[in-house]
Amino acid sequence: MPTSQLIRGYEVVIGLENHVQLSTQSKIFSGSSTAFGAAPNTQASPVDLALPGTLPVLNRAAVERAIRFGLAVGAKVAPLSIFARKNYFYPDLPKGYQISQFEIPVVQGGKVEFFVGDKKHVVNLTRAHLEEDAGKSLHEDYHGQSGIDLNRAGTPLLEIVSEPDMRSGAEAAEYAKTLHALVMWLGICDGNMQEGSFRCDVNVSVRKPGEPFGTRREIKNLNSFRFLVDAVNYEVNWQIDEIEDGRKIQQATVLYNPDTGETRAMRSKEDSADYRYFPDPDLPPLVIAPEWVERVKGEMPELPAVMAARFIEADGLPEYDATMMTQSLATARYYEAAKAAGAVPKLVANWVMGEISKRLNASGGEIAAAPVGPELLAKLIARISDGTISNNAAKQVFESLWSSESADVDAVIEAKGLKQVSDTGAIEAILDEVLAANQKSVDEFRAGKDKAFNALVGQAMKATKGKANPALVNELLKKKLG
Repeated sequence: MPTSQLIRGYEVVIGLENHVQLSTQSKIFSGSSTAFGAAPNTQASPVDLALPGTLPVLNRAAVERAIRFGLAVGAKVAPLSIFARKNYFYPDLPKGYQISQFEIPVVQGGKVEFFVGDKKHVVNLTRAHLEEDAGKSLHEDYHGQSGIDLNRAGTPLLEIVSEPDMRSGAEAAEYAKTLHALVMWLGICDGNMQEGSFRCDVNVSVRKPGEPFGTRREIKNLNSFRFLVDAVNYEVNWQIDEIEDGRKIQQATVLYNPDTGETRAMRSKEDSADYRYFPDPDLPPLVIAPEWVERVKGEMPELPAVMAARFIEADGLPEYDATMMTQSLATARYYEAAKAAGAVPKLVANWVMGEISKRLNASGGEIAAAPVGPELLAKLIARISDGTISNNAAKQVFESLWSSESADVDAVIEAKGLKQVSDTGAIEAILDEVLAANQKSVDEFRAGKDKAFNALVGQAMKATKGKANPALVNELLKKKLG
């Protein structure tokens, strides 16, 4: 069961519908190109335009990508599924209906696991079905008129529908991020949100704890995880205000305006009956033989959950660390490359989750293009492990490497004078001076006050300007104090 997070005394209920553009070279029912950025209406065939006498032919590669996703989330891949006509009338829908799947989708059930902070969450999936995209209405630079670009019409989509298992905008965003990383990991989508390859529709309602689900409103076409959180937070408070003021929530489709931070109703929300679904007479049932599923399974990459389990078993990583190292294929490759270069796995994970993530989040960069590559990080970790530098000094070295001041770990250590003092004789001499000058702390330690020991360590580190090897200082100090 999802864990509740009350806002102003109300429980938030969230479900997502994600439209994933599949990475095929051609459209789902025609041979037209799916390449982004072509001049309007140059990639629309007679089938896409719904000219009389044309018939759709299903793209086998789109089906294989749906199978791949179903296997990845532990869903049932339906041996038989049906294509249906979803009837509605928009200017950018040339047929007057969209070919989709309704009663029997190709992927049924499944789940997605992820962390919010250090807490593990599970979101169950209802279904994932194949469908075609519509065209696009253009309203700019047309002298007050609108244009229609049908290049997107017929582009293959996998619509992934979750159960209403999420209870906050932050949880919904982490689910969406995990799903986004998974479809890219599987190679079924390029994940480009700015180009519309991965779109989020968020269903939001509120209720008092223990009451039935409230009336939902659907926030359409969010193309940013930050916008998703902001849109949900605004919508939740808007719905609570409406209920507190005695008004009923009306089911609706709404848009989020990132400039104002507000949602606004676009149209009343349709139910499935309004679309008058019926099986498409031009398309036979989709039959997926077990042999086909097995072949696709054999061609799939190692899945994130399987790889995380391997990192736990072979590298001794905690579950949280292993999950973070498999958040994306690029992160996993970085981790494994640093490990292959000789770095301690746990230390690699700590640096990736810490300093590297902090800087990538600030810059919006990708780990594959990080200024500190995995081999460079491995060398930095080696200098910590062999006692050449302390953890604090390592952060100074990392800063220089990240800002491209240098690409040589040892050169930075030398230039900044960060090498630790690990000479036993030199440290013992300093400790003798510290003990002689801090008799009160010595007496307090021998009287059972552990804090006095830390004070003596601090004095020793101060005397060496932080360059003494802390582990060696601790070891020698304990011997001297008996």
